[in-house]
Amino acid sequence: MIEKNTPAFYAASFALCLAAVFVFANLHMLQPLLPLLSHEFQLTPLQTSWSYAIGTLALGLSLLVYGALSDAYGRRTLLLWSLAGMALSTLALTQVESYHSLLILRALQGFCLGGLPAIAIAYMGEEFSKTAMVVAVGYYISANSLGGISGRLLSGWFAELNHWQWVFWPMGLGSVLCTYLVWRYLPKSSYFQKQPFELKQAMSDNWFHLRQKTLLLTYLIGGLNFFIFLNQYTFVAFRLAEAPYFLSSGWIGLLFVTYLTGTVGSALSGKVGQKIHPALGMALGIMIMMLGTVLTLYDALPLIVSGFFISAFGFFLCHSLASGWVNQQAIKAKASASALYLVFYYVGASSGGLYLSPFWQHWGWNGVVLGSLFMFTLTLLLSLWLNRSAIKSVVST
Repeated sequence: MIEKNTPAFYAASFALCLAAVFVFANLHMLQPLLPLLSHEFQLTPLQTSWSYAIGTLALGLSLLVYGALSDAYGRRTLLLWSLAGMALSTLALTQVESYHSLLILRALQGFCLGGLPAIAIAYMGEEFSKTAMVVAVGYYISANSLGGISGRLLSGWFAELNHWQWVFWPMGLGSVLCTYLVWRYLPKSSYFQKQPFELKQAMSDNWFHLRQKTLLLTYLIGGLNFFIFLNQYTFVAFRLAEAPYFLSSGWIGLLFVTYLTGTVGSALSGKVGQKIHPALGMALGIMIMMLGTVLTLYDALPLIVSGFFISAFGFFLCHSLASGWVNQQAIKAKASASALYLVFYYVGASSGGLYLSPFWQHWGWNGVVLGSLFMFTLTLLLSLWLNRSAIKSVVST
């Protein structure tokens, strides 16, 4: 086993964290560019948002494939192939000339990006000791956040230096280097045990999870929260690109620094879960998101940014508690239970624009806030229902 503070630990942690930075940078790099793409291709905000959303949708659906394939064919090999696909698809995006081809390549890129989130934790669980894994997972989650922030920041500023297509060159070349370094430094699997791929069993496990009320409620909470949270950033980009702000893509990209409070929320989730029931902790996170969302109604830019700082804290507090709760409550096939949570999570992220778009079209940002509060009220009620169900389960046993 790979022990903490050994050369193998640092090499494996470096490789996985580097991969996480590039995977999530590639996934989210298009979001600050949406107003530019809307102008370039003469599209509505909803039509333009699909260039971003289709990547998260493909990633979410790919998790159903990668998890089972990695059990059958190995973690490291499949991860390297997916990273190579990420690099090639990103470089191919430099040649995009039509919106249709952009959508196709983004879908392909999203599918390739799903390899890491489906495989990384499973690899660490097999190859790292328990102590080493706790530390490594913390590094890995932080790298996820760093990748999402850096991808948005860099793409926004690169687009100001040249045409928006140019942003894919540094990201694509960096992804090639990333793939090489992961191949060079990620240790080969020593404890992987091959399991034959059985589609019937995989489908049976997923159906079993969906019939567990506590798991289904948690899936809905995580998916519907991301359904709103991520797409608020999409529509606020259009708000800030218009009067009276007229912010460029570089300055819009800076808004995603607000994700940093999410790192704090994730770090505190463990302590919150020890003080109160995780379901109540999720409810607390949702109420914090509601507070941050209301604050964005003000026109002053500092208050808008403050609102997103608050919302990010609440979202990641709730998300961390929800993902941990899934692992605790899964009776069997814990890996597929966690993967199914991520499917809801990313499918929610990709489809939220469809829900918020009518609110935006009719009432602008005020409408987006109204639609957000409706959905947050629903997830708040679901979290309270989850808490009640968990209490009944404990009493009955």
